[in-house]
Amino acid sequence: MHEHTPVISVPAAGSSTARSLRKLRPYLWPCRWRLCTVSALAALASLLALAMPQVLKWIVDGPVARRDPRGVALGGLALLLLGAAEASLFGVRRRLAAGPLADIEARMRADLHRHAQRLPLAAHDGWTSGQLLSRGTSDPQVIHMFIAGPLTFLPVHAATLAVGAAILVSQQWLLALVVLAPVPLLVIESYRFESRYADVTRRALDLSGDLTTAVLESVAGIRVIKGFRRGEDRIARFRDQVRRVREAELDKARLLGGMSAVTTVLPGLATVGALATGAVQAADGQLSIGSLLAFLGTVAALRPAVEGAGGLLAGCHDAAAAADRYFEVLGRPMTDEPDPGDDEPDVVAGEPDPGDGEPGRVAAEGGARGNRPTWTSRPPGPDASPRSPGARRPAELAFARVDFRYSDAPAGDPPALREVTLRVAPGETLAVVGATGSGKSTLAALAARLYDPVAGRITLDGVDITRVPRAELRSAVAVAFDEPVLFTGTVMDNVLMGAEAGADEIDEALRAAGVDEFVHRLADGPRTRVGEGGMSLSGGQRQRIALARIMVRRPRLAVLDDPLSALDLHTEARVQDALREVLASTTAVVVAHRLSTVLMADRVALLEGGRVTAAGTHEELLAASPAYAALMTPIDVAAHGQEGA
Repeated sequence: MHEHTPVISVPAAGSSTARSLRKLRPYLWPCRWRLCTVSALAALASLLALAMPQVLKWIVDGPVARRDPRGVALGGLALLLLGAAEASLFGVRRRLAAGPLADIEARMRADLHRHAQRLPLAAHDGWTSGQLLSRGTSDPQVIHMFIAGPLTFLPVHAATLAVGAAILVSQQWLLALVVLAPVPLLVIESYRFESRYADVTRRALDLSGDLTTAVLESVAGIRVIKGFRRGEDRIARFRDQVRRVREAELDKARLLGGMSAVTTVLPGLATVGALATGAVQAADGQLSIGSLLAFLGTVAALRPAVEGAGGLLAGCHDAAAAADRYFEVLGRPMTDEPDPGDDEPDVVAGEPDPGDGEPGRVAAEGGARGNRPTWTSRPPGPDASPRSPGARRPAELAFARVDFRYSDAPAGDPPALREVTLRVAPGETLAVVGATGSGKSTLAALAARLYDPVAGRITLDGVDITRVPRAELRSAVAVAFDEPVLFTGTVMDNVLMGAEAGADEIDEALRAAGVDEFVHRLADGPRTRVGEGGMSLSGGQRQRIALARIMVRRPRLAVLDDPLSALDLHTEARVQDALREVLASTTAVVVAHRLSTVLMADRVALLEGGRVTAAGTHEELLAASPAYAALMTPIDVAAHGQEGA
């Protein structure tokens, strides 16, 4: 198990907000027409708002000046209709936008979850659980807010300001110059704001991801925390992380507040100047009261577009940082090709083809062969699956000069595995033994293709497992770990894990794993729900349910990482009888720490320092390998001591 300290990612040099937001095009393209319609309706509503001051001018300079009640009523009706039309457009726009916004957010979350499931473990090692959680939940929500706000209203506000400026200049060019005087200063301030806010936003999002990790760890490890009475220590650490998130958010607020102050004060001062100038002109008879009211009404209609610029720019930077974080995950190469039966292809960062209306398809090579995804989707070749006539016969597994190093290992450390060459014949059970840290669990993980080797190759029935379609490999290989993981759901769900089996087969698997009596004593039997992580069960019960997964699937290759570690001697003997039955019909690699497990194997491989130093039967190694004899002797003595106790 490797620990990873939280790392704050910094955007690559040369990155920009626009370039980051362009990555969202695969998600925006399918609903482009509806989004364009939403923007058009918002623009129309803004134009109606600009029309109201002109109606007001007509009312004041016309019917009011002539003391014409019918004209005033007609003008009031026109204002009422314009207001009603603007409100109606607002409601229609919200309804039209709701569907695409919900679809985009849901699709982004589903795509990231599906892609994360296909990533090799080496990719998952680069992120903490909280970072992945925030990138799959919070970041799509930030992008949702960007689409609903800046993406819709920035072009609308730009068009509104252009039309409004033209109206102001055409009405009173001198007053228009006074009102528009702050524009150069606003442009300069916006540029300064952009360069500073982007970095602060990214830091705040990454710190929030680390905070989520801290919450998850505290919840998952609550028994350890309470057992070691480290609650106060965890609270202190959490407070420190909360403080850093708070400081980052306050930095954002200060920048946004400064920008908002500028976009509020400068236009406000310009409006006061225009009002004073217009009042003087009206007093001299150079400007009618209606024209002054219309001018000021137009300025008032433009104020929200100017004052909201800071918030909209902030939304763009928030979304750009969220998009970068999201596509950092989605752009990672997958272990295998996407399933041919997927409803939708995976999406990666890059430019889509606007002509096809679909996100790009990615087919990435395995982790050891590169990290540059391509935009093509290729079907598995004729050699991309193990040779099989259709029967679930035992598979042949072979390691050929395999090297492996964990990506986070210090540069000076030796590889976890070096020059490993092994062959497990069809139907054979190979026990892998060695001292702690010798590479046993790593070898088991490579056999199940949880990682890819950095050198050499691993084959299943003579075919490199990196060329085996993922669905076929997962169907052929089953794994059980020394730390069993259960999911929220029923016992039956945890046993099946997607496999198809009848009630009799499930009962047989539970019986073989030695857990049938316990399960049938539960309130709803196999349909009883277990809590998150199965924490309501004992370690041995969780491990036996995990073993039942293996037994119900009857795989061609079983990879068992110390599967009996949490069992007492009586339960171990019962489960071993069932395991012998299962191992007789499959190929198996078993990481063993107990002599009783070793004796179940046909052959044994001894690992020392990541190398296979000896292989043979238990008796052969006892006679020929002093290292193996030394390793097994204390186990043998301890086992006999426990049996005699």
